Amino acid sequence: MSNPDSFIEEVTEEVRRDRLFAAFRKYGWVGGLVVLAIVGGAGWNEWQKARAEARAQGFGDAMLEALDTGGAVERRDAMAAVPADGEQLAIRALMLASDPDEDKAAALTALEALIADAAQPEIYRDMAQLRRVMVAGADLPLADRRAALEGISAPGRAFRTLAAEQLAYLLIEEGKTDEAIAALTALMQDQEAPQGLRGRAGQVITALGGSLPDAAAPADQG
Repeated sequence: MSNPDSFIEEVTEEVRRDRLFAAFRKYGWVGGLVVLAIVGGAGWNEWQKARAEARAQGFGDAMLEALDTGGAVERRDAMAAVPADGEQLAIRALMLASDPDEDKAAALTALEALIADAAQPEIYRDMAQLRRVMVAGADLPLADRRAALEGISAPGRAFRTLAAEQLAYLLIEEGKTDEAIAALTALMQDQEAPQGLRGRAGQVITALGGSLPDAAAPADQG
């Protein structure tokens, strides 16, 4: 081993020939370190990926099992007991809020905790904000609902069009029919709006006595 360059070249050649274990046997732990330095990056990344996939699968299986547990209280307790970290905490919070008819207060508590968790990705917090407005309904002052929705209706936000739809419904609640029709018409012409949303907007416009935009038919077909 007096010639390091020759040694490394030989070990590298061993790796190229897929003789990893032979290299370990031939050079002992020193050779093993060199081999790991050469292939360790890819191996570590693959191991991390496999580990993350296993954790995600375990979390998903545990949540599904919790959903099959007894009544609403038992389901909620079972889901809350599932170990979670990182984005799994956001998913668990959204799942805890998935049955507001059974326990509205608990659902809102879970959503509010997620909204306040700045460590979570924006998309989860925006989803929780939208869900909170819809679950709370009239129990939340209209001004508070509008402020929450306006915060997630800005260009580039994941749920922009869904928030805009809810803002239009607030206008209806306030008796501002013409403004609501204008807002819903804009949504029908918004190519980023899902087809289902544009369909709902058209139905509400019709129910309010408004006229559908000329582009409504082509938009509904595409």
